[in-house]
Amino acid sequence: MFSKNKNDKINQQLDMERIPNHVAIIMDGNGRWAQKRHLPRVAGHKQGMQTVKEVTIAASELGIKVLSLYAFSTENWKRPSSEVSYLMQLPVRFFSTFVPDLVKHNVKVTVMGDITRLPESTQQAVRDAMADTANCDGMILNFALNYGSRDELTQAAQKLAEDVKSGSLDITDITETTFSNYLMSAQLGEYADPDLLIRTSGEERISNFMLWQIAYSELEFVSEHWPDFNAKSLENAIIAYQGRHRRFGGLKNQ
Repeated sequence: MFSKNKNDKINQQLDMERIPNHVAIIMDGNGRWAQKRHLPRVAGHKQGMQTVKEVTIAASELGIKVLSLYAFSTENWKRPSSEVSYLMQLPVRFFSTFVPDLVKHNVKVTVMGDITRLPESTQQAVRDAMADTANCDGMILNFALNYGSRDELTQAAQKLAEDVKSGSLDITDITETTFSNYLMSAQLGEYADPDLLIRTSGEERISNFMLWQIAYSELEFVSEHWPDFNAKSLENAIIAYQGRHRRFGGLKNQ
């Protein structure tokens, strides 16, 4: 399940018949990438935005159905205010230049997280991007913005409790499927659960990202900082994924 970046995967063949439907990425290492180059941390975030563009197009061309990107967590508000302000402007800059390419590649933008806490200009950029790509029916580019999985699970539990209290839902009707329908990822339908979760920059933790949804995901931890990640890196991570046998709790020979 867990692995470091494997350069020996590079020469293996990518099986286009076994591309994961949903790939989720924890985009880590922007600040460290910049610091290694004696640049301000925001330079890493700026370069990371270019990586998002490259990886999005690559994922779409590979036939991935959903690409979920952890862009800003509920914990990221703890960062210096100057860095948070810069991060809040990134969606505005990103969508202002990239939406035409998304439409060209038939990519639909969705967002999970509480965007009401974001600056109005950021909220508007997100709403416009979703509206402009609403008719696209290819890959879904799903951004996690002001998202935290514990917050998501808490909100889902609250909504379930409200519906039980109002009588619109019986407590005996609460199943895993029912609960999943109350999560922010419900909009992704049958592809709500990632097949493959990638985290860049060598850290091996989940950081409060899609805790319910990744119960049976394959996890791939790669050493590259996010700004160094590219289309080939994505392919290598998928090759590693294809080399595993997903048993979902069963036996290998089943």
